[in-house]
Amino acid sequence: LALSNTTALDLLLSKLLQECLERSNSSAAPQESAASGSLAIIYVLLMLGLFGFFSVAVMVTNLRARRLEGPRDPYNTYIATDVWHRKDREYLQAKLLESYKLCCVLENQLAVEQPSRKIPEEKSS
Repeated sequence: LALSNTTALDLLLSKLLQECLERSNSSAAPQESAASGSLAIIYVLLMLGLFGFFSVAVMVTNLRARRLEGPRDPYNTYIATDVWHRKDREYLQAKLLESYKLCCVLENQLAVEQPSRKIPEEKSS
């Protein structure tokens, strides 16, 4: 009788051990997929964080550069005063005057109007 109880107990324990091992093997695959899924989520969040960090850094740098430029910047003042248009106009007028001074006019006596002379008319035949 004692032998049959121990045999039954051994069978029961071996069945429980097999079921426990099967459960752990079948649950290992979902645990691996859950682990890889959580790693994928962490990777995506890390990439979004890096992208957001660089985007914010570029925006802050751009805003800071614009603020440092300011309204009293010599380049902006030069454009705002429109001085360069006046200088261009003055330069053009000086060049025109210079070209007029260098210019000489030759008079062609045959081409000048002579009111005392009459132009011969062709007679129709």
